[in-house]
Amino acid sequence: MKTPAHCPGYENFKNLSSFVCKCPGCGKEKEIFSDEFNKQHICPGCKQEIDFSKCSIEGTAGSAAPR
Repeated sequence: MKTPAHCPGYENFKNLSSFVCKCPGCGKEKEIFSDEFNKQHICPGCKQEIDFSKCSIEGTAGSAAPR
């Protein structure tokens, strides 16, 4: 029996990207994954629904400066 190199279900999620959205209401940051973009998201700070058309993107996965 061979041990898998990755967790079960890894293939379904290996191409996901994420970004950090700053709530237009209170400024609290929330991480959103690419497969969740069309879902409703509630701000952890002000508890209001986040309107992505007014959201400022603060960063994306892999956007760190090279070392």
